[in-house]
Amino acid sequence: MFAVVRKQLRSHPSLIPLFIFIGGGATMSMLYLARLGLRNPDVCWDKKNNPEPWNKLGPNDQYKFYAVNMDYSKLKKDRPDF
Repeated sequence: MFAVVRKQLRSHPSLIPLFIFIGGGATMSMLYLARLGLRNPDVCWDKKNNPEPWNKLGPNDQYKFYAVNMDYSKLKKDRPDF
């Protein structure tokens, strides 16, 4: 299969940017899915030791991917401990 792709790229070099952008997009989407699975507080991989990991988050923990105008270090605790 790679031999056929290599032959097509040699005969049509204008396909090279297409492969680069599609490969980059696939890589970025896989990295984002890995980040969601590993860093998101809603995902629980170990139900024995920590069944509710979202309860251990502090008020100044940033768990969003991108915060526009929010400084998480200045937030105060506004919820009770469980």
